[in-house]
Amino acid sequence: MTVLVFIGALLGAMALGMPIAFALLVSSVALMWHLDIFDAQIIAQNFIAGADNFPLLAIPFFMLAGEVMNVGGLSRRIVDMAMVVVGHIKGGLGYVTIVAACLLSALSGSAVADAAALSALLVPMMVKAGHAKTRSAGLVAASGIIGPVIPPSIGFVIFGVAANVSITKLFLAGIMPGIYIGAALWVTWWLCVRKEDLEPGPRASARELWRATLDAGWALMLPVIIIVGLRMGVFTPTEAAVVAAVYALFVSTVIYRELKLSQLYAVFMTAARTTAVIMLLVAAASIAGWLVTVADLPGAITDMMEPFLDNPTMLLIAIMLLVIVVGMAMDMTPTILILTPVLMPLVRQAGIDPVYFGVLFIINMSISLITPPVGTVLSVVAGVTRQRIDQVMRGVWPFLIAELIVLFLLVFFPALVIIPARWFSG
Repeated sequence: MTVLVFIGALLGAMALGMPIAFALLVSSVALMWHLDIFDAQIIAQNFIAGADNFPLLAIPFFMLAGEVMNVGGLSRRIVDMAMVVVGHIKGGLGYVTIVAACLLSALSGSAVADAAALSALLVPMMVKAGHAKTRSAGLVAASGIIGPVIPPSIGFVIFGVAANVSITKLFLAGIMPGIYIGAALWVTWWLCVRKEDLEPGPRASARELWRATLDAGWALMLPVIIIVGLRMGVFTPTEAAVVAAVYALFVSTVIYRELKLSQLYAVFMTAARTTAVIMLLVAAASIAGWLVTVADLPGAITDMMEPFLDNPTMLLIAIMLLVIVVGMAMDMTPTILILTPVLMPLVRQAGIDPVYFGVLFIINMSISLITPPVGTVLSVVAGVTRQRIDQVMRGVWPFLIAELIVLFLLVFFPALVIIPARWFSG
């Protein structure tokens, strides 16, 4: 009954068109009434405590870094370099999209920012080259979701705080899975274009390759600085976000000189608005998380999943299917905040590595960004490319299937995540 009250109130508030953060507050109040523990002070205390968390400072700085990179020319130079490297292959613009998405993921950590930048830069070029607009947009959307997997990742920050798991270990464990997703998209795009009658572009000369690499060199140094800094213990993930923001500002204003001082206010305001939305969700979800613990919903879920506790693989399959279904109806951040305190006791009881589970969970949540009906990245790509969401959905299906295959391969073969994570962690 307790679960039904919480879920019913949440879904009912969402059905009325209420923003997710306020729907979480409504469902929390409904659950408090049901448990007969309503107290406005508890709501206020948990609301403030939810946002008052030092690791969450990484979010505004990573958001700022992403905005600066898009406006300051770092993103465009990454795309230009990818164009020079793989643009001459048949269907080369699709491979450019995938390579650029992987590189941009190591800069911003935001799927929405990456998808918006790639949509504006590459979809018109792909259509002009003869590719179907729906398929081009679908590839961009599917490539954009690599952002929350390859570090730095805002999703890992939120999960790490909610699950009390090392964010540094999550960052390092996400590197290879992000590359696996990129490889799966590469193969899928090859299967899609191999029969198309397309003329590949000219191969870039060694001089052009060298010039593009030099031009993008300052942008490419950022992921190296972050990963090496985390690996060597020079800074924490929160401090890495500050380093990323300051570095991006320096390169954009002093080296590339594309970001004018007059533009800084608009860039800061955009990053602040996005951060405010995320932090409001975090604060509201902290109340729900506290009530989930008080109502012992994890215990109820554990009882339901008890038949799977002796088989971690089957348990992970069941959890992944549950997350896929929930992710289709809710956005990434609230889903992480709601499900993490419910699922983590179950994961630990089954003896599953929390870092490994965190990687699978965030990959699943990233995929939910391109699943209907919510699909935030679908909406962004549709808006930028001026298409209907159902048109982008038709183009994204082959790539969505490829990413789901990668997800479940990682479920069946944990070593694909755990062993590379140990390499990077030392």
